[in-house]
Amino acid sequence: MTLHRVARFADVPEDRGLEVSLQGSKILLLKVGDQLRAYQGECPHAGAPLAEGALCHGRLTCPWHKAQFRIEDGGLCEPPALDSLKRYPLEVRDDEVWVGDQPLSDAHTPPNDDERTFVIVGAGAAGTAAAAALREKGFGGRVLLIDRETGAGYDRTVLSKFVISGETPPDEIPSLRDEDFYREQRIERIQGEVTSLDAATQSLRLADGQSLIYDAALLATGGVPNSLKLPGADLPQVFVLRSKAHAQQILDSAKPGQRAVIIGDSFIAMESASALRQHGLDITVLARHPVPFAKQFGDSVGKAILALHEANGVMFHANGEVERIEGSTHVEAVCLDNGQRFPADLVLVGIGVSPATGPFDGLPQEKDHSLRVDGGMRVTDGLWAAGDIATFPLNGQPQRIEHWRLAQQQARIAAANMLGGDEHYLDVPYFWTWHFGKNYDYLGHAEAWDEVEFKGDPSQPPFIGLFGKNGVVTAAVACEEERTMAMLAERMKQPLPMDEAWRLIRG
Repeated sequence: MTLHRVARFADVPEDRGLEVSLQGSKILLLKVGDQLRAYQGECPHAGAPLAEGALCHGRLTCPWHKAQFRIEDGGLCEPPALDSLKRYPLEVRDDEVWVGDQPLSDAHTPPNDDERTFVIVGAGAAGTAAAAALREKGFGGRVLLIDRETGAGYDRTVLSKFVISGETPPDEIPSLRDEDFYREQRIERIQGEVTSLDAATQSLRLADGQSLIYDAALLATGGVPNSLKLPGADLPQVFVLRSKAHAQQILDSAKPGQRAVIIGDSFIAMESASALRQHGLDITVLARHPVPFAKQFGDSVGKAILALHEANGVMFHANGEVERIEGSTHVEAVCLDNGQRFPADLVLVGIGVSPATGPFDGLPQEKDHSLRVDGGMRVTDGLWAAGDIATFPLNGQPQRIEHWRLAQQQARIAAANMLGGDEHYLDVPYFWTWHFGKNYDYLGHAEAWDEVEFKGDPSQPPFIGLFGKNGVVTAAVACEEERTMAMLAERMKQPLPMDEAWRLIRG
């Protein structure tokens, strides 16, 4: 290995990292007290430039999707990254910084020294994160990862943002882990469907008749798209979007110049409206609310996103309920109960998802069929749940939140507790949504607020808005304010007064 001069010690700022280039690779230099560290310069999740992230409370937060890493050693703290940062050798010689061109060796797979079997049902965001976390935390036993879909778990968030727009081909959807990882970490993937589970005997049965006994199990089966129950809903050009197969079906049907009607104004629905419009289709959204996302983002941001869609040619209608879909063998139109008729070549239904808990009817379920878990994601002895199927305590109230990053966080907590830990969710929920080239970040979970204030104009990004209740920040929404939101992702873990938040933001 060779050391290369990359910077001067004085070049590295106190409050952020410095990106340098080393033989074509991006390296991040960080000050840790009076010392320096050198890490890979791009986030292992999606390649975000970590120099644009925020340093706060000993953590580096990714600017894009808010993965967090310890600045001391680069260790992973929070997803959606599933790997720690690669660290590089570094020396300081007379104020000059020298960095090695090869990363330090990573930790190896835990030894096969544990007779226990841990089963994970579902290989999406939560299931894959849990499998990775078990090995990361030293579990040396058997890990079985069961999933309905063939192939490795993949990044579902790109389906409505980039796949059905034609920007990302289905066969290029990023896998959450490559095949080498599963082989090296001895994670056994089973393609199959769980049909029943007996918590008392710690066993489950698959559709092919196979039975499995587990010492601990995590349920991470996600959600099932809600379907329409009305005439014409079974026509072949009526789609939902949850899987790679769904996205491929939509792409096979959707052609530029066609008319697509999107039923619903959920995040999936509106992201799909943006994507299909960019794919060249004429888009009509039949919405449930006059302003999309007003419940989450407030009126001002909801109206700004609506205006962005309309400026790009999306037609938005919020009057009337869908009564039927016309057509004999092909979709021809969508008809409302007020007599309106919207010609269509295809229909996309985006009216939410329901917890995929059908095989677990022997477990106590909430009214929405989710599973109630405690603060450590535990359902009952030997059994945990995470992601879309879990109702968990947040700020003292039971909540079910369908966020990609949150599912991974819950899975990491469950993995730690499956190994005998006592971890609880202490973070801030976060998600992002993409519309016509604009990315909107949201931190927190505000069901009500008594004040809202903006820096900038939601209709003309960049902007950031804070929602407060009783003088404390409950949520933040922003566009093109990545570093500020990365800082808030850490600061909002403790009660943050509104006035202090604005001092931080306005700097």
